[in-house]
Amino acid sequence: MNPLSDAEKTDIRRFCGYPAYGATPAGFDSWRFYQVFGLLEFRMNNLSDSELAIVRRYLAALTVLECAVPNAGQNLDTDQAAVWTRNRDEPRDRAGLLDAWSRRLCGFFGVPPGPALANTGIALVV
Repeated sequence: MNPLSDAEKTDIRRFCGYPAYGATPAGFDSWRFYQVFGLLEFRMNNLSDSELAIVRRYLAALTVLECAVPNAGQNLDTDQAAVWTRNRDEPRDRAGLLDAWSRRLCGFFGVPPGPALANTGIALVV
């Protein structure tokens, strides 16, 4: 099976909540110096054929989910029409579903969710 393309790797980083890779390895403040980013890169570059198939299924599902989030905004202008009533929480629910599947992709790669998937709620440490 063909290895992941640059576009697929970009999507994986994005869906996992990690920043852009960049075009060159220069710069001392590069994220490449953080262990978890390197682990993700290593795993993306060394997947077996069966793992590639699973990752590509995740990417296909995540792309559909991602497109559904902004499309949910098309119904925000209608509160109630005849018997149909919109789900006021649809955009939030769709974004939550996208994030949940993105976290599953992170789990498959064995890396924690990146900064873009950081929990924004209150965290209590005991």
